Amino acid sequence: MDRRERYPDAEEAMRVALEGHQTRIWTALPAIVQTFDPVRMVADVQPTITGIIRNPDGTFGELQLPLLGDCPVVFPGGGGVTLTFPINPGDEVLVVFASRCIDAWWQLGGVQGQAEQRMHDLSDGFVLPQVRSQPRRFTVSTAAAQLRTDDGAVLIELNPDTQGVRVVTPGSAEVQAGGSIELQAPTIRLLGNVEHTGTFVSNGKNIGSTHTHAGSPTAPTGPVSNTGTPV
Repeated sequence: MDRRERYPDAEEAMRVALEGHQTRIWTALPAIVQTFDPVRMVADVQPTITGIIRNPDGTFGELQLPLLGDCPVVFPGGGGVTLTFPINPGDEVLVVFASRCIDAWWQLGGVQGQAEQRMHDLSDGFVLPQVRSQPRRFTVSTAAAQLRTDDGAVLIELNPDTQGVRVVTPGSAEVQAGGSIELQAPTIRLLGNVEHTGTFVSNGKNIGSTHTHAGSPTAPTGPVSNTGTPV
């Protein structure tokens, strides 16, 4: 029993009652991913904040909160486009709890009734990847927006000051398109070896593997025939 409950003070008694009610309201908690289902887009997560319980002798203790199962994972998206990224065991996330039961909506979509009359319950969490505790922090660029790996070895960067885009990777980069790919710039520089397969047209002329060069009409011995194809 809270000793304040014995005080002959209505305001204090009301305060104790409200505090007791607040302990049953869940809003948001950091958690750690245990498993992730990429097909159903749900995760099982372990809250990282312990609960507080009152022992029979009036003392307080800590209690690990239960595993939260089948929490929908929130990926940024809209208009038919979504940004996805891997969710791995050990990732830190923020779980936000709905104010009402989400079971029927999650299963059927659209507007649905409440399967149960619960409120701010641990059963109705959405997973937002990813918050970070200090041991898992990294330095964030203050000049540009980045899509990056945690170690920064691979990144795509948009810089509003230079209006530039930078792509960095120690591995390979691949572009696949069913149509054409167009690059427009005053100067395009290719640094390194270039391998090419297929036709190669420059200013309307095919300079690929089948091109020839015309013979010189002013050669000392008279006109000569065109050259053969490259070998």
